[in-house]
Amino acid sequence: MSTGHLLLGLLAHRPQHGYELKRAHDSRLPTAKPLPFGQVYATLGRLERDGLIEPAGSDRDGGPDRVSYRMTDAGRQALREWLDAVETPAAFLGGTMFTKIVVALVAADRQTAMRCLANQRAAHMVRMRELTQLKQRAASIAETAAADYSIAHLDADLRWMQQTMDRLDTLDQEMNS
Repeated sequence: MSTGHLLLGLLAHRPQHGYELKRAHDSRLPTAKPLPFGQVYATLGRLERDGLIEPAGSDRDGGPDRVSYRMTDAGRQALREWLDAVETPAAFLGGTMFTKIVVALVAADRQTAMRCLANQRAAHMVRMRELTQLKQRAASIAETAAADYSIAHLDADLRWMQQTMDRLDTLDQEMNS
């Protein structure tokens, strides 16, 4: 994910300061990793340096000055180009869960591999239930879309895990050859 482009997108409709941007990120992308304040402000500095945003004013609501930023024309163009660029479908699988399961299949016995798959499957099911509940009380289309996206990926993982569990007899044959 490009934090700079994400912040540009959040600035598309109105000027905002760093705290508002962090809150908007966390509420619009509820299943994403929370965005640290330091990363918000460092990214705003780079965006301003690159001419993609500019200060739009400041206020002091009982605390330190809060500088609001707005997108420049160059920022709108950069956001448009980023949104129009097609992401290359991942050619390689990654992630700790996948690696752990493959290692269990290669380095362990059938029982260990089955336990690893079953434990991971149970964790996925719990997360799917949480996301389904989140979706039912979602306040925005962005929250619903984020939950749907996560559920679809978890569902794909679950189908892969089930297929792998179904193939464990073949694993025994491979390991004993």
